[in-house]
Amino acid sequence: MDHPDFRVKDRIFATLSTIDGEVWGMVKLTPEQQHVLIAAKPRLFQPVPGGWGVKGATQVRLAAASLPSVRNAMLSAWQNVAPRKLVAELGRRSGGS
Repeated sequence: MDHPDFRVKDRIFATLSTIDGEVWGMVKLTPEQQHVLIAAKPRLFQPVPGGWGVKGATQVRLAAASLPSVRNAMLSAWQNVAPRKLVAELGRRSGGS
């Protein structure tokens, strides 16, 4: 689709794109996760326009982003699409966090 994407087991959980000359990320969150992030940092996170955004697809304004914010959003998106067995393995390796 002419933009970089991030995948786990062939499933996309995040992408990069340019909108009006600015680089943005997109993470696949649940609507609940999206709501929490937007409430906490509305200048950083916003729903993707249209139906994808209603389902949780969330734009990340990378110019305003901090590493911890992006890391947490990426981890949530990865966990949302990764096979449950792989998510559980990560939890065991990181001590359950």
